[in-house]
Amino acid sequence: MTAMAERTPEMSVEEFETIASAAPETVTLEFVGGRISVKRTPDGDRSTVVAWLARRCMQARPDLDLYRGKGLRVETYREGRAKPDAVLTPEAHFAGHGEWADPDGALMAVEVTSYDSDTDRRDRHEKPAAYGQSGIPLYLLIDRDSCTVTVHSSPDRKVGGYRDIHTAKFGEKVLLPDPIGIELDTEILKNYVR
Repeated sequence: MTAMAERTPEMSVEEFETIASAAPETVTLEFVGGRISVKRTPDGDRSTVVAWLARRCMQARPDLDLYRGKGLRVETYREGRAKPDAVLTPEAHFAGHGEWADPDGALMAVEVTSYDSDTDRRDRHEKPAAYGQSGIPLYLLIDRDSCTVTVHSSPDRKVGGYRDIHTAKFGEKVLLPDPIGIELDTEILKNYVR
């Protein structure tokens, strides 16, 4: 196969948004790393993990909102489009925003891994690079494959990704550092893996 045959045609963000707006509600499309991808519909356990996190955040910080499936403009010059499983923001932060909001003001993006072939590339590599480059202070990855919680902090806007990464096994306590300042007891997450 030649290099030309391996190349994927470039898609503009406008073309992606047109396609995404026409997709049925049961399909979530993202455009990260210059590539369009289909995000798997959350299973019951994945949805329960996000609900658990929402309760913990609201109990500890009632001044914050945890949005589910909110579209964000990410990456350099806002050319990517991602729909994290959840985004933690100050209360009512996204009021008045359209489908794809600017990430400024978002405090944390959250992904819970799904059991599909794209999880490694998408959740462990492309998403932290995009969220860090966008300046989102924290990226929380709840990884059901490895039974770990990884907190990415200190975003690197020039290169992308995060300078500080802390991983803990399910069952350990995890600190979400400033600007959130919440400690999570992750014992219950053991119940939501296959």
